[in-house]
This record gives sequence, structure tokens and C-alpha cells, in this order.
Amino acid sequence: MIFYIDPGTGSMLFTILIGVLSAGVYAIKNLIIKLRFSLSGGKADTAKTSNIPLVIFSDDKRYDNVFEPICDEFEKRKKDVVFMTASQDDPLLQKPYEHVKTQFIGEGNRAFAKLNMLRADIVLSTTPGLDVYQWKRSREVRYYVHIVHQISDVTIYHMFGIDYYDAILASGEYEIDQVRQLEALRKLPKKEVVVVGQPYMDALWAKKQALKETENSETTVLLAPSWGESAMLKKFGGEIIEQLLKTGYHIIIRPHPQSFKSEADLMEKLMKKYPGSEQLEWNRDTDNFDVLSRSDILISDFSAVMFDFTLIFDRPIIYSASDFDKSPYDAYWLEEDPWTLRALPKLGRELKAEDLPKLKEIIDGCLTSETFAENRETARKETWAHIGESAKLTVDYLLKKQEELHEQ
Repeated sequence: MIFYIDPGTGSMLFTILIGVLSAGVYAIKNLIIKLRFSLSGGKADTAKTSNIPLVIFSDDKRYDNVFEPICDEFEKRKKDVVFMTASQDDPLLQKPYEHVKTQFIGEGNRAFAKLNMLRADIVLSTTPGLDVYQWKRSREVRYYVHIVHQISDVTIYHMFGIDYYDAILASGEYEIDQVRQLEALRKLPKKEVVVVGQPYMDALWAKKQALKETENSETTVLLAPSWGESAMLKKFGGEIIEQLLKTGYHIIIRPHPQSFKSEADLMEKLMKKYPGSEQLEWNRDTDNFDVLSRSDILISDFSAVMFDFTLIFDRPIIYSASDFDKSPYDAYWLEEDPWTLRALPKLGRELKAEDLPKLKEIIDGCLTSETFAENRETARKETWAHIGESAKLTVDYLLKKQEELHEQ
């Protein structure tokens, strides 16, 4: 009998097999180390000295905007740290650090297999879902720290995203209350929650301050949606692009990187129907600073890029988040809407399907609104603490925590 396995299932099975084999390799290595140690007559406490003191893990190169300022701070202090990445082309791998040891540890399950057998005192990461998905807590890691990677809410992760971390480094005070509510509802032990601000926002802010202002004769509109069923391109399709082109303004479309993986058919269809031209450009740059700086207004849904844009560049936004489905996220457990959804109406104008024909009128109104400008300062205070100090505060916390662990 000949068995047929479709390509999708075959790919999944192959991924699982690689993960299992990788885990087996690391398990065998770990066993050999223990055997050698046992035969040498060593003691268990001495074995722990082989742990890496501090590890930073990045599951994708797009989080370099968070980790680079932190790694730079370690380097400036001449403190050793190991940066592990699951992106082979991660730009941090090419930086000439002396005290930051950078490693590519494989993609997907290969990376998680190594992390699951890791020996370290502290691991810092932006990756949610520790001990929920493929990434399991290693018995040889003493402390896991999650740092929030965007201006948003700690509850806009898929369910249980932060539950099994030991500590959370937050960007604003309101996130402390969100963590505490989830812990109470799920009867979890209290985590350490420290407000450190946002390293990548600080870096953007410094970059913006150094930017030479140039006169732009044409109005530029940036469409930068998130991805998924509630996202703008999924909801409005090509209609929003049609209406944007009718404004006569210069249009930049920057889909979320995940759209090209999870919504590849939709992206191919839209890019074929609306190819790049003098008026329209599709942007897939890893760094979004250039398109943000060139744009006069941003249109998005619930993507955190809205806060990067409006709080850094002090410009208005148009958003579409009224149909945001909380059910897959931790936010579903809480009665109060996420801070993100409560802040948006103060910072820009909501866009609904019936508003699309008057999109130019809405854009022009937002560009001249004084109310939105006044509210931006309030939002900065609520969600972006310790402006300019977040990388320093993050490294301060990690080094202090390392000392505490060694004293135990």
C-alpha cells in the first residue's frame, strides 16, 4: 500500500522531526557533560558555575530595535552577555562587540530545542508563550525575564503569553495592574514587574532628534496595518487602496512582515492589482524609520506602529480597531478594554467601512487637528516611562538580579 502525505502535513512532520532530533542531540550532550562531571568527582554546586550568567534571546531580527540599545549598554559597561538569535541574517551578528557574544542558534524548533536545554542564570526575551508552546522552561535556567517590545498592552499577546515568566519589564505603569489582574484570575504566583520604559522608542527618539528636517512638497500617507482577521487589509481589501489613490497624495503601503507568511495569497493579489508606481510604493524595509519620517499621517488598525509614529514624530493617525476581537488574547480575561483601544480615540480618527469614500476629507481633518496634538503628550506620560533611560534601567535591573541570584 502506498501512503500519500500532502506537502503541508509533510512539512509539519519534518519540522517536528527536526525538533525532536535537535532536542535529542542536546539531551545527549547534556548527559555526556553530567557523566564527565560525575566521573571527575565534582559536586553539583560546582557544576552550576558553567551556566551562562546572562542570555538575551531574539526569535526574529525585527526585534533588534529593542535589543541593540540593551546590547550597546552592556558593551559600554564592559559587561559580558550572550545574545542568541533565531535569524541567520540578524544584523547584531555583524556588530563588532567585545563583551556581547552573538550566536545564531538555528530557526524555529532548532532554536527552541537549544533553549530548552540551556544552562543560564537569566534569560531576557520579547518572545511570549514561554512554557506554553515549543519553548519550555529549562531546569538549568534560574530566572526568565520578559521585556515588552512595543508601546501597547501586556495583554495583547495570545493567551498565557507572559504567565510563566519570572519578571516583566514594562513600558508604563498601567501594565503592572494588567499583570496583577491576570495573576489573580489565574491564581499565579506574583511576578516581579518593573517599569523601565522602551529601549527602541528611546533609540527612535534620539534618531529623530538628530534628523535634519526637510521640506516635503507633497502629502504622504502611510498605510501600515497589522495582520490577521481583524486587520485592515483583511477587512477592507483593495477598497482602501482605491480610495487612497483617489486622494492624489503619495501613498506608502507597509504590510506587517507576518502578512507575507500567513496571508501570502492576499499580499500577492493586492500587489498585483496595485503595482508600485510614482504615486504608490510598497515598503518591506526591516527598519521602518525612513517611511515613518517621510509620512505626514499614518493609517493602521491595532498595530503598535501607530504609537511609534504619533509619539515620536508628533503626527496624527487614523485607525480601525472597533472590530478588534479580544478572544484569542489575554485582554479577553479583563473587563476593561486594553489601554491601546482607550488611547486611540484621543490620538486620531477612527475609520469604518462606510467612511472609505470620504477618506481624503478625514485625512485633511486629522492633519489640521489641534486636539490630537494636545493628547499626544498625555499618552507619552502614560505609556512611555523614563524617556531616554530604558536601556540603562534594563541593564541595571539584570545586573542587580544576577547579584541577587548569586547570593541565594
